[in-house]
Amino acid sequence: MNALEQSNKENVHIDVKLHKQKRSARAFRTKKEEKRYWILLITVIILGAISTYGLLVYNNPVPIDSPSFIPVVERRIVGVVAMLIAAVCHGLSTVAFQSITNNRIITPSLLGFESLYSTIHTSTMFLFGASALVNFSGVGPFLLQVALMVVMSLILYGWLLSGKYGNLQLLLLIGIIIGTGLSTVSAFMRKLLAPSEFDLLQTRLFGSVNNADADYFPIVIPMVIIVAFLLFTFSKKLNILALGKDVSTTFGVKYQSSIIYTLVLVAVLMSISTALIGPLTFYGFLVAILSYQAAPTYDHRYVFPMALALGFFILTSAYFLMYHVFNSQAVVSVVIELFGGIVFLIVILRKRAL
Repeated sequence: MNALEQSNKENVHIDVKLHKQKRSARAFRTKKEEKRYWILLITVIILGAISTYGLLVYNNPVPIDSPSFIPVVERRIVGVVAMLIAAVCHGLSTVAFQSITNNRIITPSLLGFESLYSTIHTSTMFLFGASALVNFSGVGPFLLQVALMVVMSLILYGWLLSGKYGNLQLLLLIGIIIGTGLSTVSAFMRKLLAPSEFDLLQTRLFGSVNNADADYFPIVIPMVIIVAFLLFTFSKKLNILALGKDVSTTFGVKYQSSIIYTLVLVAVLMSISTALIGPLTFYGFLVAILSYQAAPTYDHRYVFPMALALGFFILTSAYFLMYHVFNSQAVVSVVIELFGGIVFLIVILRKRAL
């Protein structure tokens, strides 16, 4: 009997040892997945660079040897920089937002940033006329829009997450209600506008890189770089926060303060992108979903770069195809939103739940 017990103990010891050898804390389950990730990331970056080169040089109406060639390219660079800013803002903020909410369906747009943007521009046109909307540009108005969006978010977070019964689900619900209310007010004011004023306003309400002003870049670019760096350095905690409140608390992470910190960074990125380019409701969702498929890992240190690369490639390739293949000057964001909405419906139908 003792010999049998000794044999069983040895077998258990061997099984435990083999199990420990199989377990790993690496970001990827296998070397094959890691290799596939790097191949995909490098491929997407190269394709984005090719699309960028095509946007800058292809079908340039000015000959290369002309002195006017460089100024034309410089004007196109403004659009490319705006695309890169949008990719950083939407890609990183959507992935981080979905991680802290533990839900890959919802997006930061649910917090009402785009509805507030629409309300600001619509009320400016409605109260002060078309000339006021045209003159509502420059660094001052831009910073005002960003500040209003961030302040609204901070008030929302501070109120709903610091209370005794505060939780993230209530925050999302209130955000949807506020966004719906602002959209209704904006729609009512637009119905009272003259047709010419309505047409002018609509050009502002569609998300487009053509809305971007290069004068904002000296302020926007450093802000985006700082916030993106903060999110990257917060990646390890995001990995834990994605596991839920109980697990995060067990690992010693201050859950509530970490959630608010992440939401503030998300609010800054979304506010900058919306004020600079305009609403892009399903763009971030599309980028995030494709990033999860291309980067089979929980580690945000790898998901963030893939989201950035995919986001930039989607925008540059979409604008290149629209301008130089289909010869259309239509708003590209409409096409991106269409595909993003279709993907959104497919994911919901597959999951059968939010």
